[in-house]
Amino acid sequence: MVTATEQVKAGPFTGLERRVSITLGAIMGLRMLGLFLILPVFTLYADELYGASALLAGVALGIYGLTQALMQIPFGVLSDRIGRKPVIIVGLLIFAAGSLVAAGAETIFGVIAGRALQGAGAIAAVLSALLADFTRPAQRAKAMAILGVSIGGAFGVAIVAGPVLAAWIGLPGIFLLTAALALVVVPVLWLLVPTPPVTSVASESATTGLREALRDPTLLRLDGGIFTLHLILTALFVVLPLILRDVAGVEPARHGLVYLGVMAASVVGMVPLVMRAAQAAQAVAVLRVAIVLLALAAVLLCLSSASFWLLLLALWVFFVGFNTLEATLPALVSRAAPAAGRGGALGVYSASQFLGAFCGGVLGGTLATFTGPNGVFLVVAALALCWLMLGTRLQLRE
Repeated sequence: MVTATEQVKAGPFTGLERRVSITLGAIMGLRMLGLFLILPVFTLYADELYGASALLAGVALGIYGLTQALMQIPFGVLSDRIGRKPVIIVGLLIFAAGSLVAAGAETIFGVIAGRALQGAGAIAAVLSALLADFTRPAQRAKAMAILGVSIGGAFGVAIVAGPVLAAWIGLPGIFLLTAALALVVVPVLWLLVPTPPVTSVASESATTGLREALRDPTLLRLDGGIFTLHLILTALFVVLPLILRDVAGVEPARHGLVYLGVMAASVVGMVPLVMRAAQAAQAVAVLRVAIVLLALAAVLLCLSSASFWLLLLALWVFFVGFNTLEATLPALVSRAAPAAGRGGALGVYSASQFLGAFCGGVLGGTLATFTGPNGVFLVVAALALCWLMLGTRLQLRE
């Protein structure tokens, strides 16, 4: 959609770039809000479902990531061939159908089935590719950062609103709300985002671009990074709601207040890091600092059983690191991704993200069953340190 002449011009966002970036950021944010809403509450209310256990609750939290991971690449490549918007709309309808299945489930296995169907509507890579279709290379990092910030914002809203909504409308109501959010964004996409042309070049290059993405060391490290980040997130939230309720003595309906305070305070630490990450020379350094914060937060969580204030500090450190990474990793990918077959390349990245969520749910549930919460925290700290040592040697395009 962006012409060759436009691509070589630097400068601020054009009107089209700004509109598409904000609209797609809002769509991605609403889509992720629907997935994140159950994260802070599911293990608290899973006991109401027949057949529930800590392990199966972890599987239910993470299973959507498995089907997301399986479908991201096919959806991304398909969007290179038939167009982005039709694939996105189909994905949203599949997600809404899965939400309805989960809302009507009375057993943990029914919720697992609904969550798996939710994940099959895998549109994250296609949304990223559509955004890249309408932005010049000089502005793409900024556009991808808007997408990342929208995901981080959705996460923040969800962990604050989730406990309140669960106390008010229960888990079935949350799933019905996620279905409504998915259906609402369909006309928004159709009316506010132009349709880019499907070119023969894009179609023919899809497979080539996918192969390049799978061979590029920097992209593979970033794929491993987003895998680890969402593994850590999901594993922690298998046990964090229970820690707040059973150890800290916070009623489930008030968990949102705890998260609200910690998230608001985390902005103080996150904003300077995100601003530094916008400078190419500082991006990798910020990545490393944020990963260290994840490891530190996990260690503090191990020590927090005797102090509610230490628990709050641990949560603050974690959210500073997590939100910084969630906002900056898409921009790093945009600097490293090959131009050809962009949908396929971003599909690998998104598949890694959601596969991490699946593995985090299973790992968190297993460790919670056999080692307790401290086992989860220690493994999370070790994974963050492995990421720091092995996954931050990056070569980025300007």
